[in-house]
Amino acid sequence: MSAVARSGSTAVEPLHDGGDGIVHKRAASRKFVHNQDMLATTRKDFVLNRLKATGQIIAKALSRELGVSEDTIRRDLRELAGAGLLQRVHGGALPSSPAMANFAGRQQLAAAGKIAVGRTAARMIRPGQVVILDGGTTTAQIARHLPHDLRATIVTHSPTIAVALVEHPSIEVILLGGRLFKHSVVTVGAAAVEAVARIRADLYFMGVTGIHPKAGLSTGDLEESHMKRALMASAAETHVLASAEKVGTASPYVICPLADVDGLVVAPDIPKKTLAEYRKLGLSVVQA
Repeated sequence: MSAVARSGSTAVEPLHDGGDGIVHKRAASRKFVHNQDMLATTRKDFVLNRLKATGQIIAKALSRELGVSEDTIRRDLRELAGAGLLQRVHGGALPSSPAMANFAGRQQLAAAGKIAVGRTAARMIRPGQVVILDGGTTTAQIARHLPHDLRATIVTHSPTIAVALVEHPSIEVILLGGRLFKHSVVTVGAAAVEAVARIRADLYFMGVTGIHPKAGLSTGDLEESHMKRALMASAAETHVLASAEKVGTASPYVICPLADVDGLVVAPDIPKKTLAEYRKLGLSVVQA
């Protein structure tokens, strides 16, 4: 029995077969023809279960499977996206990133994984380097785990990270000015983009809210996406920090394809099979 059929009782529809008898057909997947309210609820549950199982929804294929129009599926996807349950993309949908909460909310997500990622990324910084640290709760862990004797320059548009490094005896801090985007506690805008254009860094550790092998890197704010591209353009290497809840998800604003970055630093609880997809793209993958 299909997943749709299991979600409710099975209806039996009698069909006359040329007067020779009655043919009974299972019609569970069509019961919503007679009950439009049940159709919408059942179908949306099916969409979310399929998204969880496969990591993507292809609207055309799903419309054929359920025997409804693509317009119906697109309407369902719009409504589910409006509720924050998925991210619509061309031709279908991807899981929506839970990392789009505000700074305080994100601090509660995958805290152990972020600490592990931050510690691992901190070990990648060499003495004398100029390193850009993006804003975010994962990059904040890099600042907290820099060796006490490390001499380097940290460039950041995050006041939180700048303050975290105030007591570090050997780190020079360059704080980029601009308009403070309070949701993520980072500076954005033309002034910040212009300031970073004058810097040539060795490394940039990028924070994202969504990372997907096909949809690339994404975030929840348009100006942040512009700022991240500017930071990336000012660094010789870019490495993306990824805790488990961000992998395989998408957010509304695209930063860049994965081909534009050099590598990933990822949490220890991400399955090896999942990471193999990113290695196939030629990325360096460092697992904490």
